[in-house]
Amino acid sequence: MANSQTKGNRSFSFSFRVLTSAISIALCIFFTFSFLFTTHHYHHRHNNNIGSDGVARGFGSVTRSILALKTDPLKPRLDHIKKQAEDHRILALMYASYAKKLKLESSKVVRVFAELSRDFSYLMNKPQYTSLFGSDGVIDEAVLRQLEKEVKERIKTARQVVGEAKESFDNQLKIQKLKDTIFAVNEQLTKAKKQGAFSSLIAAKSIPKSLHCISMRLMEERIAHPEKYLDEGKPTAPELEDPKLYHYAIFSDNVVAASVVVNSATKNAKEPWKHVFHVVTDKMNLGAMQVMFKLKDYNGAHIEVKAVEDYTFLNSSYVPVLRQLESANLQKFYFENKLENATKDTTNMKFRNPKYLSILNHLRFYLPEMYPKLHRILFLDDDIVVQKDLTGLWKIDMDGKVNGAVETCFGSFHRYAQYMNFSHPLIKAKFNPKACAWAYGMNFFDLDAWRREKCTEEYHYWQNLNENRTLWKLGTLPPGLITFYSTTKPLEKSWHVLGLGYNPSISMEEINNAAVVHFNGNMKPWLDIAMNQFKPLWTKFVDFELEFVQSCNFGL
Repeated sequence: MANSQTKGNRSFSFSFRVLTSAISIALCIFFTFSFLFTTHHYHHRHNNNIGSDGVARGFGSVTRSILALKTDPLKPRLDHIKKQAEDHRILALMYASYAKKLKLESSKVVRVFAELSRDFSYLMNKPQYTSLFGSDGVIDEAVLRQLEKEVKERIKTARQVVGEAKESFDNQLKIQKLKDTIFAVNEQLTKAKKQGAFSSLIAAKSIPKSLHCISMRLMEERIAHPEKYLDEGKPTAPELEDPKLYHYAIFSDNVVAASVVVNSATKNAKEPWKHVFHVVTDKMNLGAMQVMFKLKDYNGAHIEVKAVEDYTFLNSSYVPVLRQLESANLQKFYFENKLENATKDTTNMKFRNPKYLSILNHLRFYLPEMYPKLHRILFLDDDIVVQKDLTGLWKIDMDGKVNGAVETCFGSFHRYAQYMNFSHPLIKAKFNPKACAWAYGMNFFDLDAWRREKCTEEYHYWQNLNENRTLWKLGTLPPGLITFYSTTKPLEKSWHVLGLGYNPSISMEEINNAAVVHFNGNMKPWLDIAMNQFKPLWTKFVDFELEFVQSCNFGL
């Protein structure tokens, strides 16, 4: 039994050794053939690996090929180009998706970015370039350069398209650009407003050629036939001082404008022969004004034409404004209307109009002394048109007040604070900044109450204090608001509608219901800049049938 077991063990050991030897022989054969195959294959591809002695260095060549592939300097360049192309392809897809989401020119923007993405994909899948990515061999530098060139061209196009479309996607960029645009437009608007205000001021101060022509023709007539128009030495007509009649005061140097006021008032008066018009002008326009009001009878109304120089008490020793006008500083303020100076204070440029130098503008404060025998008088500006009979004003109970006027305030507008300097202690102590302002242009004055309240003295007091213009800007409304502060009776608004010289939105219903319409503002009805929708209200009272008006082509 023991012998049989020993034989079995020997037989197993022998078999194991035979198997081990067989495996060793097989491995040797395998490596030998592998070496020979590799050497032979590499010999045919790279002849430069054969030495000058004809001996093949196969194993060394294989080692160098593997190292060369791993350390090829073109490989990182290829990877970088591939990454750039892929990044821009994805970027184009993202912009296409975002454009589609925002629906911003979707038919155009989405298509452009989708085509860009497809273009990158098409480029990277070209057969001549796919070999660069799929091959383990050496990279062909010429092909790589061509790929790099085409990728760069597409990247440039992509960036340009992205830059153009970025405004549509980048809200911050759009907001900033909008802010810049608004700022630039505001700058242009401010500049245009300043230049427009200056031009408007010049236009408002100008005298149309046809209007100047009429004045000259009337003056020529006055010189040629002095006997027809001379009033000197003649007794004063009793009607001019009769307090029972309806008296009007018109102070103007515009012959056509003054005639329109008288025309419109007499044509709408029920009894025009009971109306007396006191027209006061300057010495230069006196002759023309005399001829104008002698050419027709104005429906029997009584008209007195005088020059301001005829009122001898109006001199610089009595009238503060005349004394102040002798100041060099005040004259400079009025007359130095250069664009670069005037536009520094655009809001108050209207106060620089030299019309405020004219004593005609301040005569309204001397009515009781100019017409000592009258009890009541209606003051009318020369840029108004009368549309109804005004005798109802003489029937109003003035309640002891001096000035009857239409109030102009609404909300916070046209309050005393807008006309006077309430930072000055005298103004602050005396007046309420929220007090309602009223309009000059049609003012009914109780001259007896005026004398009793000593309003002219009050005006002188404040006008003297304002010589350096610290209490209010120039003009006659602020001193009027001060003088008649507690002595003004509000009238119904339908008596006096204002704004036809600057406000185009006044309703025609309001205008038609008004007794008087006022072309206050720069767009006077006798100027080319007048508003066309309102101008006919004034021109229908111009005496176009007069020879002097026709020969000067007025209104054409």
